[in-house]
Amino acid sequence: MKVEIYSTPTCPYCHKAKDYFKANNIEYTDYNVAEDQEKGKEMVVKSGQMGVPVIVIDEQVIVGFDKPKLAEALGLK
Repeated sequence: MKVEIYSTPTCPYCHKAKDYFKANNIEYTDYNVAEDQEKGKEMVVKSGQMGVPVIVIDEQVIVGFDKPKLAEALGLK
């Protein structure tokens, strides 16, 4: 399973999502779109959104910290 998060350092929901991943021992790749313009463009192409976090689990795109959707996509109860 491939988990990626597009985030910014100041986004509280980004921190909540990363804390959720850590609490559930989910490995993820974090892209700081405040510093990496290319990843920012990639995020907009994938999600159609400018807001963070954008979380990609395999091919599923989840915008925002939506705990039920994340749990389902990650196979967590």
